[in-house]
Amino acid sequence: MRPAPVHQEPDKTDAPTRAERFSALAQQHGALVTLLVAMVAASLSFDTFLTGDNLENMALSSAFLAVVALGMTFVIVTGGIDLSVGSLFALGGVLAAWGSQYGTAVALLLPLAVCGLIGVVNGLLIARSGLAPFIVTLAAMLGARGILLAITDEGSKTYLVDKDSFFATLGQGSLLGIGVPIWITVALFVLGAAVLRLTRFGQYVYAVGGNEDAAALMGAPVARTKIAVYALSGLCAGLAGALNAAWLVSGVTILGSGMELEAISAVVIGGTLLSGGFGFVSGSLVGVLLLKVIQNVINQIGSLDSAYQQVVSGAFLAVVVVAQTWLGRRRRVL
Repeated sequence: MRPAPVHQEPDKTDAPTRAERFSALAQQHGALVTLLVAMVAASLSFDTFLTGDNLENMALSSAFLAVVALGMTFVIVTGGIDLSVGSLFALGGVLAAWGSQYGTAVALLLPLAVCGLIGVVNGLLIARSGLAPFIVTLAAMLGARGILLAITDEGSKTYLVDKDSFFATLGQGSLLGIGVPIWITVALFVLGAAVLRLTRFGQYVYAVGGNEDAAALMGAPVARTKIAVYALSGLCAGLAGALNAAWLVSGVTILGSGMELEAISAVVIGGTLLSGGFGFVSGSLVGVLLLKVIQNVINQIGSLDSAYQQVVSGAFLAVVVVAQTWLGRRRRVL
């Protein structure tokens, strides 16, 4: 006689696993879906939205913020914050415009050196002294703005870039019909994604943001990782400022105000958790594009004041943070 079949309970782990995957996908790709929906809606509502000129303008204006957001992504993944990037962006632009009279190398290396050094100082104070990132980077924001005002005579002096120089080509030139700053931004994001996902340094960044004490016990260089991400944030802000100066062929002193909040918003909208330990650079790029699409749609409407851009962006950020919190709790429960 054949033995009676043994009744087995269904595996109850399948449903939670699928739910966890759904929550993770919603966090990771929710901004991309929203961006696609927004672009479809805008293209159906406005005939000029999908024109080549409009798309190119959006891409160019997004490139500089995207470079800043790239560095901010590494900082936020470690659980930190950098409020100095807006001032470093403006300072980098002025230093690049001033240095352009001595050649392209000086125009690029000077803002990278100065802004990168400020980022290193931020990282040292945060990692070695245990000071709060908010306070340290706020002080750096004020200090960088003070340096900017000092070298421009309280903002009265504007340094210009020679339109025929190679440095100006980095901002105004094009390759295959696409602006050079866009190519540079794409290359930086590909490199940033590879570093964050495929290198040991990227593993340290996630580990520090996930649980700093556990990362230290596992042998991760917590202090060096923090110093590195703030240095990277300073370098990205300085480079973005230099590219913007090449685009505008001048070092404009009033730029960068509020840019740190835009960068943080883009990173968070892209799916990176403010608490650290989870995030990806591609999401930050999507977050930047989504903010620019929202701004462009408001400009297309024409009857709305530019202040509505801030209202809409702030409301959207609040919704995203609430959604991230809910999804994170749901994943922990499951």
